[in-house]
Order: sequence, then C-alpha cells, then structure tokens
Amino acid sequence: MKIFPLPLLLFTVVTFTACQQKSHNPQTVAVNNDKGSVTIDARDVLTSDILTKEEQAKLKPADVLNRMRKGNQDFMEDNLTVRNTTERVRKAALGQYPKAVVLSCLDSRVPVEDIFHSGIGNLFVARVAGNIINDDILGSLEYSCKVSGAKLVLVLGHEYCGAIKSAIDDVKLGNITKLLAKIRPAVISARASFHGAAVSSNPAFVEAVCDENVKLAIRALRSRSPILKEMEAKGEIMIVGGVYDMESGKVEIFTADQLK
Repeated sequence: MKIFPLPLLLFTVVTFTACQQKSHNPQTVAVNNDKGSVTIDARDVLTSDILTKEEQAKLKPADVLNRMRKGNQDFMEDNLTVRNTTERVRKAALGQYPKAVVLSCLDSRVPVEDIFHSGIGNLFVARVAGNIINDDILGSLEYSCKVSGAKLVLVLGHEYCGAIKSAIDDVKLGNITKLLAKIRPAVISARASFHGAAVSSNPAFVEAVCDENVKLAIRALRSRSPILKEMEAKGEIMIVGGVYDMESGKVEIFTADQLK
C-alpha cells in the first residue's frame, strides 16, 4: 500500500473542498466572520424566497404561529442562522409581504429576526421601549395587517427589561416619564396580586410586571383598534403575546386563558 505524505493529503482535502464550493450545486458554503473564514453545510443557510402576495394570502394565522415556534426552537438549539441577505434584499426591493408583525422592546439583547430564525422580508418589527401601545404603534400594526397582509400580531416582552424596572421605580426623567406612565398600569395590576417584595430588585416581581404589561398591551390592541379587532374576529389574523427568556432563548407564548 502506497503511503502519501501528510502535507499531500491535506492539500488534496483542501483542493476537493474548494472544488465543491465552486461547483454549481455546492454542498458547503464559505462564510467570513471576524475570526476568519469557516465552512458550513449549505443546508444551514436560509435560502427561502421572499413571499409573493399570492403566497402570503394563502397563509393561515395558526400556521404562521407554528412556523415562528419552530424558528424559535431552531434558535434555542443554536442552529446556525446564515442568510442569503444580499439576494433577499434585491428580491424584496419592489415589495414586501411578511407573515407576521412583532411588537418588541427596544432592548439590543432581543434580536427579533434571529429569535425566530427569520430572514429579510419575513417579519415586520415595531420596536419601542417596554413594547408599549400608542397611536403610532397602533397605526403601524394596522398597516402591517390590513394593508400589507400580515397574519399574526405578536406582542413580545422580555426578561430583565430596563423599562419595566424603571416603571416599577416610577422614574421621572424627560420624555421617558411619559413612556413609563404607559407601563405603570401593569405595575399596579401586578402588585395587587403579587406575594413578595414588589420592587425592581426582585426578579420575580419584574417578571410578573413584564407578563402583565404584555397582556395589557394585547387588551389595548383589541379595544383601541377596531380594524385589528375585526380582523381577529373574522379569523384573518391572530393576536398573541409572549415573553423572551434571555438565558434559554425560548419565547413562551401565552395561552388564551393566560390572556383573560
């Protein structure tokens, strides 16, 4: 048996891999990051096309929610999220037909598209500290659903929210004061049934206020937006709420009973 020198074997492997990457049907993809170049399985790249208007119209709200649950599971399991971003940007340039709209907090630790393993053109994302409801947010959500056809509205809170803690402490500072005033009803409501120290240094109470804030936001959507309320009643959209766990990456979607 002929024995080849180790350098020659390494050269052969590298050359074979490079040929694979240059083929018309590559099995691997080279990705550059701040530590250099790595090679990943092509199946781990999000290559789905941007939805068309016709495809979006066929979607059912429950199916969209299930897809987002599945995407979040991928995120929790640390499946690599690599997107054909440049191609998707070009395809989405002349129109967008996202599946859902997410109302999220401003927090930089809540990367909404990544959390749901989604790419460009899949989600509308409205961001504001404390995921509060105001007229501008309502208009944005109505646009997303009534005009652009999104099938799901998700109000997304998260752990360790600075806005929630500031509302608990009743912080007064510039325009932040008016914003926190919209979270204060959740503080008052949570405090009424909470057993323990109702202070911002108690993680359990912060979590209780966060949950209550999401629930009150959903009630506000239904009471202040006849458009969204009607669409939900007709089954054209679903309105749901959830909280993002920063430690596990899991989004816990509230049940209908929890939202009552």
